Order: sequence, then C-alpha cells, then structure tokens
Amino acid sequence: MMPACPILKPPQDSEVSGVKLKLAQNSIFAILLRSSWWISALVALVFLASAQAVSNPLITTFLVFATVPFVVIAIIAAWKQRNIPSAARVERTADAVRAMSWEAFSAMLHEGFSQDGCEVTRLNGGPADFVLRRKGRLAVVGAKRWKASRVGVQALRELNTAREAHDAHEGVYVTTGEVSEPALAYAKANQIRFMSESELARLLPELSR
Repeated sequence: MMPACPILKPPQDSEVSGVKLKLAQNSIFAILLRSSWWISALVALVFLASAQAVSNPLITTFLVFATVPFVVIAIIAAWKQRNIPSAARVERTADAVRAMSWEAFSAMLHEGFSQDGCEVTRLNGGPADFVLRRKGRLAVVGAKRWKASRVGVQALRELNTAREAHDAHEGVYVTTGEVSEPALAYAKANQIRFMSESELARLLPELSR
C-alpha cells in the first residue's frame, strides 16, 4: 500500500523494484509519468499498429523499438498510480470528514497515522495538533481548520512557527478547502505540505466505503 504518512516524502526520481529513472521535468516521458498510465499504453499501441502497417523492414524495426520506452513508462505509471483513490472515493471521503466533529476527526487521524507507521503525539492547543515521527524524520500537523473553505498564508505562518519550535523537518496542513496561490508559494518555501482530500482518502480508506 502506498504510504500516506506525510513525513515519507515521495522519491524525486521514478523508482520501480529498485530501478531509478532520472528524467527532465518537462520531457515527454516525465510528463507521461505524471499522466494516467493508459496514455503511454495507447501511444505504444499506436507504434505497434504502425509497425504492422508499413512494409519497410527498417521502419518496422524502428517502430517496434520505439514502442519499448512507452511500454516501460506505462508499467511504471500504473505501478505509481495503483493506490491513487478514484474521484468518487475522494468525494465520499471529503463529504464524510466535513460532517465530522473535531473530536471524531482528530481521533481518526491519530489512528490513521499510527496504522501507517508513524509514532504519533497529540498536542493540546496551538496551531499544531500532532507531532509525527518516522524513520528519523519529524513533522508537525495542523488539522483543526480542515473544514475551512480557503487556506491563506496566516494559518501557514502559525504552523511554521510550531514547526520551528519543534525543530521538525516539515509541517503538514490538513484541509478540504481551496489553497490560495500565496499560501502555495509560502508552503513551498517553508517545508510545508498539504494533506488534502485525496491524501485523506488514502489515509482513511474506511470513510469512502
């Protein structure tokens, strides 16, 4: 199962079974890796169909070999996307957590983080609600404003103060709302990531059933 615990950052390079691929951010293969796996599979099928349609052996050989990287990318993308929740599952989770009280939601978060392998410490008061430890890394989590329709910079400044106070590697802000552009920029510059609806669907799968 794909780790949902936010202090486990995904690798910068694509990796499957110990094989790493370093790709330029805007290369065609990097873009395909970020897209649905079936797009790469469709490109591979087009190359194979073209190879069968032409009569020149050199062109046929070229098209067959050109198919290989797209097949590889399709396999890697499918592996990475195997646990990504569907839109319907994300929507069910979002509806469920918006209807919950803070007591119920915080208890589910605590259980979800624990089951995902994090050592969880609950905090009382202040902008951070949990401290997570895993594999030598530390994160503070702010979740109390999860129902807010929009996330601004001020809430992230408060969480960042808590992150610095705990000497944490990163902060995690839990939200089901829209994140403003200034907030996105601030988060990127201050080691803060967002746990939004899709991440909640992975962390709390029971809510989408």
